[in-house]
Amino acid sequence: MKLTSEKLPKNSSYTSLSHFAAKNAKVFQWRKEKTDHYSHANLVDKALQLLKERIRRGDTMAYFLRGQLYFEEGWYEEALEQFEEIKEKDHQATYQLGVMYYDGLGTATDSEKGVEYMKKIVDSPCPRARHLKFAAAYNLGRAYYEGKGVKRSDKEAERLWLFAADNGNPKASVKAQSILGLYYSTKEPKELEKAFYWHSEACGNGNLESQGALGLMYFYGQGIRQDSEAALHCLREAAERGNVYAQGNLVEYYYKMKFFTKCVAFSKRIADYDEVHDIPMIAQVTDCLPEFISRGMAMASFYHARCLQLGLGVTKDEATAKRYYSKEQNLGLTWNVLKQLLLCSLLCFLAVRAALFLAWDCVWRRLLPIGPKSVPEKVDVVNQHLLTENPVHCVPNLSFKRKICLV
Repeated sequence: MKLTSEKLPKNSSYTSLSHFAAKNAKVFQWRKEKTDHYSHANLVDKALQLLKERIRRGDTMAYFLRGQLYFEEGWYEEALEQFEEIKEKDHQATYQLGVMYYDGLGTATDSEKGVEYMKKIVDSPCPRARHLKFAAAYNLGRAYYEGKGVKRSDKEAERLWLFAADNGNPKASVKAQSILGLYYSTKEPKELEKAFYWHSEACGNGNLESQGALGLMYFYGQGIRQDSEAALHCLREAAERGNVYAQGNLVEYYYKMKFFTKCVAFSKRIADYDEVHDIPMIAQVTDCLPEFISRGMAMASFYHARCLQLGLGVTKDEATAKRYYSKEQNLGLTWNVLKQLLLCSLLCFLAVRAALFLAWDCVWRRLLPIGPKSVPEKVDVVNQHLLTENPVHCVPNLSFKRKICLV
């Protein structure tokens, strides 16, 4: 699974450049009647003008702020050039260079160079690098986990993530706290109690996908006693905050509980996301893994198609159902997971097996080998597989109440 880099931590000397010009609006004496003055492009232009003036006056911080503005606008080549110019004087520039070289932003991917810059941050004795150390340690752990730029070592990745997580400190790397939940639920042997603990810490610090993961752990009693009420609370909260994978699991829950009208309405909203444009946008806004956004959309597409095909909670429409089935397959679910989804549905609706076989003959032949081994031991094998194999992680939303999912 491809992880993502930790975003640049904020400190008192740095605020998002998207608000930079707006906070300095009086400098430009904008007139409210001219709405174009408040457009994003105009704000960026005004910010660049102000930064250029500050650089002329000798403000050293303005160099980094200009590079960060380029970075936030996606002008990576300009950002790289600016950060390279000041890397020996500004630790934040060094950090951003590590991210850019590791992820190949504005330059060819150079994992070794990215790791080198992150190590400089972690090993730096300078107090001005202190607020970057947890995030840099998370990124280094990611490199060891993926074996990019360094020799792969799960043990070293775990050590670095534990340092970055800092015992659940909300000012540390919340992303590391969440990734530890992922790590302990995928390593062999699994340590689900530890996974639950770290997902709880991350959730308490605002992490969106850890909240969804907690919902599934409560639902199936993995790492904690089974608690359906707490599970639904976590899943609903995560879904409301934009966790598409949690939304997909709620769709499945509504379907299995035969809340078909609710299932149809909810699943359609999710299934109608555009996989080309919406997935990257949602991933950027929530910092959720695109893989899990796709899975949530695939689950919603499957159950929406199911309801349309069988006329459950909606007028029967086999042509539209076929379109949603096709979309589900295009979203990239692994054949194994798709097979399990279909098998679980068969156990609930054996009466329609013949109709489905005729409608989707080629899919059934490929995904459902007939025989005793094709029937899972447990009806809920799908989400148990997805939870234990691929728990999820996301950046914090600090408006979320601490420890809301703990009982």
